[in-house]
Amino acid sequence: MTKSESAPRLAGRKAQAARNDGLILEAARAVFLDDPNAPIAAVAERAGVGISALYRRYPSKEVLLRTLCHEGLRRYNAEADVALEDSDGWRGFVGFLERVVEADVHSLTVHLAGTFTPDETMLPDVMHSGEVTEELVRRAHASGRLRADVNALDLGLILEACSAVSVPDPVRTGELRRRVLAVMVDGLAVEGELPGPAPAAGEFAWRWERRS
Repeated sequence: MTKSESAPRLAGRKAQAARNDGLILEAARAVFLDDPNAPIAAVAERAGVGISALYRRYPSKEVLLRTLCHEGLRRYNAEADVALEDSDGWRGFVGFLERVVEADVHSLTVHLAGTFTPDETMLPDVMHSGEVTEELVRRAHASGRLRADVNALDLGLILEACSAVSVPDPVRTGELRRRVLAVMVDGLAVEGELPGPAPAAGEFAWRWERRS
């Protein structure tokens, strides 16, 4: 067989592997958001792939959960990077919140924290997320639109509050989350003092401790 004859077949296999990977991650998100204790076989069934195909890509449930959360973290960072390109600090800040709520990144944090052990491969993206969030908040403060007592960790609370809104209809869920976010954004721009101290660095780190 010549190289020209084998190359298309190899490319086809890679394309199929990529499709399977997308199906697996999509299925894993749905399965584990519904029940973090679900078996990995439920993911294969929902994705419509064989369990052996799943295990070739993800040798354990631990690896699959870690990958799923890491993909969510990368999406968060990508949206933050886009927001930082906006010359208007407030507009970039609000647009970032809207897009992250739309992507539903924080449902993964709420449901899957503590179900796996993060490893060093996630560290660069964890560090980047902290840096870009701080910068988004700094720029929003500099715009004069964001109340002075809001810090970067408040954003996590806002995003998690939006992710908690859920009804059986996904379209309606999206509408309600956008509505709640709009109310919160208005609150972020209002003068006055917020009750209680702002979230402190590391205050929510406990959730990533592996649960027995």
